Amino acid sequence: MKQRIDAWALVLAAGEGSRLHSLTRDEQGVAVPKQFCSLQGGPCLLQEALQRAASVAPLERICSVVAEQHRRWWAPLLSYLPEQNVISQPHNRGTAFGILLPLLRIVERDPDATVVLLPADHYLSDEKVMAGALRRAAALAHADRESIYLLGVEPDEPDTELGYILPTSRGGEGAAGVQRFVEKPNATRARVLLDEGALWNVFIMAASVRTLLGLFDRRFATTIAAMRGFEGVALDSIYQNLRTVDFSKDVLQGRESLLKVITVPQCGWTDLGTPERVGRILENLQDSATPPYFPAHVSLADQFMRNVANF
Repeated sequence: MKQRIDAWALVLAAGEGSRLHSLTRDEQGVAVPKQFCSLQGGPCLLQEALQRAASVAPLERICSVVAEQHRRWWAPLLSYLPEQNVISQPHNRGTAFGILLPLLRIVERDPDATVVLLPADHYLSDEKVMAGALRRAAALAHADRESIYLLGVEPDEPDTELGYILPTSRGGEGAAGVQRFVEKPNATRARVLLDEGALWNVFIMAASVRTLLGLFDRRFATTIAAMRGFEGVALDSIYQNLRTVDFSKDVLQGRESLLKVITVPQCGWTDLGTPERVGRILENLQDSATPPYFPAHVSLADQFMRNVANF
């Protein structure tokens, strides 16, 4: 299996991270989106996601979608990427348009692209495991142009704040079908899901760019036509009139026949979605080596300890 087919990597970095604002305020009290923060003072989460992307795509095919209002944070971090690979949204209108806009930019440049989508605000302790899974997903999507390959991480606990994918079969090197998705189950249901072989839905997927764009049905036809080729003021005008649309709920749901899931072994993955989850991951890292310190980044660990001390 080739390590780098002809894949593109799209890093999703336009979110606000509002659930973590109690830990992400800088010295001026500004809430910094968590993808621009570090876990322990090292590289920020976006930088780690870009390194993850580099395991499956060459530099000229790594793209990132960002929010214009976050420019002060992303501009220095993404300066090494080709200018056309940084796709800035003028406004946040949900994850659906945060994916649609960069897909349109990619298909203009490479109509046969295989695209790997990955969030910029996750943490994991074993990057080698994830890198292998990303390459496997890209290879499968390159060979099968009609399917969308999701990554599902083997849970290490019955977490009630995460989404789950229930596959049609367990484990193996290949991919299984998707029975259904379950969002944020209660504790009892989460334990049952683990017994049934459910996986954490980490919102990482690979597919041909045409298949991904095909998810956006006729409801989006006018928006797609308007977005093609437009930048700056014209794009701002388009976004002003858009309603907020969620990719998972409003676009992907109901398309289970197109979906396949690849099992990723436990790799210390977390979305760092709440202060409590940050605290749990920090407990697990107490004995690990201290990473290099980047004072420009808000450290979630430092902020968490301050909050605990003030409690």
